[in-house]
Amino acid sequence: MFAHNKRLQYTVRVREGNPGLANLLLEQFGGPQGELAAACRYFTQAIAEDDPGRKDMLFDIATEELSHLEIIGTLVAMLNKGAKGQLAEATESEAELYRALHGAGNDSHVTQVLYGGGPALTNSGGQLWNAGYIDTIGDPSADLRSNIAAEARAKIIYERLINVTDDPGVKEALGFLMTREVSHQRSFEKALYSMQPNFPPGKLPGDPRFANVYFDMSQGEGNTRGSWNSDANFEMVSDRDRQCAVDGDDGMPSVGLTAEQQEALQALVSRTASAPDADPVTGADLGSGGEPVRTK
Repeated sequence: MFAHNKRLQYTVRVREGNPGLANLLLEQFGGPQGELAAACRYFTQAIAEDDPGRKDMLFDIATEELSHLEIIGTLVAMLNKGAKGQLAEATESEAELYRALHGAGNDSHVTQVLYGGGPALTNSGGQLWNAGYIDTIGDPSADLRSNIAAEARAKIIYERLINVTDDPGVKEALGFLMTREVSHQRSFEKALYSMQPNFPPGKLPGDPRFANVYFDMSQGEGNTRGSWNSDANFEMVSDRDRQCAVDGDDGMPSVGLTAEQQEALQALVSRTASAPDADPVTGADLGSGGEPVRTK
């Protein structure tokens, strides 16, 4: 059950209209790192969660994300107010309106003409929001790690948005939203590490033959050793031959086929075989401008 309170979680004060900035803020309204995606991600996890503590936390944070969606949507609407009225009432000449919308940049003319200045469920480039942004997989240790990463990505987007505006009210509201990403990250990390064990995700352990092996696949200038590939934590495998067929077999693929399948496959191979000693004249030869070389 939900009950809406008309007071925002954080007061929105916008100094002046700015359709271009409004369009950029859509990234956190209908974008992959935005508030709607976060709310849906945590709601789906909460509904399926069996641990009462995590369930409560996920519902709390999911509901708060909806309040953040309201804040960012209100910012978008306020930044568009002036242009919305001018466009709807045609208070300027056609040329002036066209110049104002295009001069704002960031495709804000699309937001104005198509959505009437309201907060559309798109990212800043006009891509429609979609449920593919929700990456819930149903395992708490995997989902909590994904949530931590999602909050980190959202924080970075908010930092970038703060850096492109000098409107103090907008900066304050964005700073609040950015800070809440930090708080949520902490909650998710606490919930993750309160599970013991929590690594690796899932139930099955890794194959001990490969769990602590580091394959040095990219070799040359820039090779660096650290805790992520140190001898204390991993067996470093740099030899190219040892990186192949690590299971101890020959590394060649095989499949069991019935006699009928094998016969059909061989017929296909014979019918589609390329002759290695052929050098036919092709369209590329004919279009190259020179005399085509014919082979016997």
